[in-house]
Amino acid sequence: MNARMTNPALVVPGALQALLALGEAEKATGIPETVLELVHLRASQINGCGVCVHMHARALRKAGEPDERIDTVAGWRDAPFFTDEERAALALAEAVTRLADRSDPVPDEVFEEAAAHFDEPQLGALILSIAHVNLWNRVNATTHQVAGAY
Repeated sequence: MNARMTNPALVVPGALQALLALGEAEKATGIPETVLELVHLRASQINGCGVCVHMHARALRKAGEPDERIDTVAGWRDAPFFTDEERAALALAEAVTRLADRSDPVPDEVFEEAAAHFDEPQLGALILSIAHVNLWNRVNATTHQVAGAY
């Protein structure tokens, strides 16, 4: 497997630094990194981004998350391994990632459940983080970046 081109974040001057800075700003709100990694993994699964699926599953393992949680992220609704906070974040991640799939892309109940678990800066960080991983997924998928090659 070969990438079509070097990752655009590495080609466009300043892009990688800006994207990394956004990630640091998201984390600075105090939102649990496990929550961010879980939503990144789920969005990446939906988008079929092998690079990000590999990266975020690996990060969760490195952080000590058990395989049963990592292995069931795609089926989180039917798995007993997730907290209510994580479920709210995963539901929001799915809705934001699948904007075109329904007429009301992010239903009030999904947003309100997330808002019940996170303060406003954390909720803002969660929304930005979901959009951020979707950006990475789209860049990687478009350019055929190779999982494990980073």
